[in-house]
Amino acid sequence: MLGGIIGLVAGISLIVSAGLVEAADKVSAKAEHTKVVIKTKFGDIEIKLFPDKAPNHVQNFVKLAKSGFYDKTIFHRVIPGFMIQGGDPNTKDPNKPETYGMGGPAERLKAEFNDVPHRRGILSMARTNDPNSAGSQFFIVVKDSNFLDGQYTVFGEVVKGMEVADKIVSLPRNERDLPRERVEMTMVVE
Repeated sequence: MLGGIIGLVAGISLIVSAGLVEAADKVSAKAEHTKVVIKTKFGDIEIKLFPDKAPNHVQNFVKLAKSGFYDKTIFHRVIPGFMIQGGDPNTKDPNKPETYGMGGPAERLKAEFNDVPHRRGILSMARTNDPNSAGSQFFIVVKDSNFLDGQYTVFGEVVKGMEVADKIVSLPRNERDLPRERVEMTMVVE
């Protein structure tokens, strides 16, 4: 009798475990197909995320995008031949450009360095000198920048719309690399 009960409990445990693994696989599979579209006045930039390479960065980015955190922020730093950077909530206020590049959420992410090189089209997280200081600011590489490899967390790549990033990086800018024309964004998670 006791052996039968133990066998039954073990069987139920196995079924529950299998169900949890299957549910986790479905969540993981869904996350792998998550894409984000950055909408700008120049067109859309479609991004495929890499949850297998930087799960915490992807989760944070999607959470912020779904909440509307990025809406009405701008690309506040553009460097031709390098990258465009955005995601600072301070950029919602056009009257305080001196604060651009300093904002973000209170939560900071631990680095998730991985083996994906910083080639053209890569989405990576901006940070301070502290590798574990990423929050909301991100950049899109417009030219291969392998000197960043292993120092910044890659968490996605542009699959459509690099011509939009090229337009943004080519805008006239001031001495702080701030485009003279505001390019606001909104994000849609698909």
